[in-house]
Amino acid sequence: MPYLDSFIAAVPTEKKDAYLAHVRDFWPLMKAHGAIAICENWGDDVPDGELTSFPLAVKCEAGETVVVSFTVWPDKETRNAAWKAMENDPEMMASMQEMPFDGKRLIYGGFAPIFMDGSFPGSQ
Repeated sequence: MPYLDSFIAAVPTEKKDAYLAHVRDFWPLMKAHGAIAICENWGDDVPDGELTSFPLAVKCEAGETVVVSFTVWPDKETRNAAWKAMENDPEMMASMQEMPFDGKRLIYGGFAPIFMDGSFPGSQ
């Protein structure tokens, strides 16, 4: 069963092109370490909430857009080995230093799918 990494971040809206360039540079590194798919999502209809919301979660400021990202791995073991290897990969470390957003407000986690259907990578 595939395993997913996901993150949510607030990206300066004016840096959308820089973010996309960063993703395009980052993806080959992830793929070289075993990732099978990536999906980057630029917020388009992300309402503010009073108690909870994506904008509140990342402390989104004026002039920022919420981004949600998913990386698909063939399994959790591949993902864990990849992240361990990438900790020592100079290219990866350089890429992480040049993120076009405030990484301190990034929310990150790994997820085990409990239901999949359709053409999602790895679904049966």
